[in-house]
Amino acid sequence: MLYRNPRAIRSPYPDELRAIMNMQRAQEGRGWLSHWGRLNAGATPLRALPALAARLGLGAVYVKDESARSALGSFKVLGAPLALVRLILRLFPQQDFRPEALLAGEYAAALRGLTVITATDGNHGRSLAAAAQSVGCGCVIVLHAQVSAEREAAIAACGARSVRIAGNYDDSVREAARLAAENGWQVVSDTSYAGYEESPRDVMQGYAILPAEIAEQAPALRFSHVFLQAGVGALPAGVAAYLWEQYGAQRPELVIVEPQQADCLLQSARAGEAAATRGSVDSVMAGLACGEASPLAWRFLRESAQWFLTVEDDDAIEAMRVFAQSRDGDVPIVAGESGAAGLAGLLALCRTPEEARSVGLDEHAQVLLINTEGATAPSVYHELVGETPEAVLTRQRAHAAP
Repeated sequence: MLYRNPRAIRSPYPDELRAIMNMQRAQEGRGWLSHWGRLNAGATPLRALPALAARLGLGAVYVKDESARSALGSFKVLGAPLALVRLILRLFPQQDFRPEALLAGEYAAALRGLTVITATDGNHGRSLAAAAQSVGCGCVIVLHAQVSAEREAAIAACGARSVRIAGNYDDSVREAARLAAENGWQVVSDTSYAGYEESPRDVMQGYAILPAEIAEQAPALRFSHVFLQAGVGALPAGVAAYLWEQYGAQRPELVIVEPQQADCLLQSARAGEAAATRGSVDSVMAGLACGEASPLAWRFLRESAQWFLTVEDDDAIEAMRVFAQSRDGDVPIVAGESGAAGLAGLLALCRTPEEARSVGLDEHAQVLLINTEGATAPSVYHELVGETPEAVLTRQRAHAAP
């Protein structure tokens, strides 16, 4: 389903939003993360897919490939670690901690008594667990019933303790808040709720590193459309804020893509305020299976996102395969179920010419996608794509070879 946001405006970036998130703060966090040993050096690739663009009748399609960000395999490593660093700086102002030294573990002895907690569908919790392990503090991760054992094992490998609950992601968010209050732990969540906005803001600010890198990688490119997959809204809000501040009224068209059964942002656009989905929430796109929009994220999307689009699980699986196969000379890409959602939305629109035209997808369109994750659950990837992520990566390396 495609929905045009009636509240979207073309204006300079509002001062009240700039006070919450801004380009300067994004670049500051980027500098801190550059010292973290768990991230690969430099920016992630911005890959052109000219053959795909030609098949879809578009001017260009580019993909920011976050599968190459780190061994953790997703863009979430830009959010939770920065939020943890900023939390520690707020909690211990008298200590004069150096941010880059925190992630190097130089203050582990002083932070042994600190425990952080979050709910997760997998990648956010894994990233927080890795950051807590590097910093030297304790970490508890609340997992709901649909989180796979494979993703739970990856979190455990980063030294965190897991707590399993019945229910869905939104239930796990509430349980994390309850456990934090009961035990004196600190929540580092990527979704906001009443009285809790600082860490979600810091997570979203970390995601603004993506457009900051893209602006340096391709300064001459002016994207006409950016497809952004969404769970609670943190990723699109972080990216939208940066693009809005950078380009003002000339920012690209933002298309928010969600699973049909977890469309809390589309429902928010209809209601004009942060809302919940009417669907079952459960989706193969595990990282996007969220039923309630983050109110803070919605403040940034309410007037910046022009389009909201829902896709079926089968659309995401098809997009995973399109990325992996990369026909006619395009580079093969390993994209997980949630990572391929933006492409799923683009393919779905291009199957319906009338809808594609309404969004402005034509031979002049310059489209940006973000592959937010690689094969973070390798067995699921193999089952859905029909080959292993290693096989796709082997072809990718051969493609890059001279």
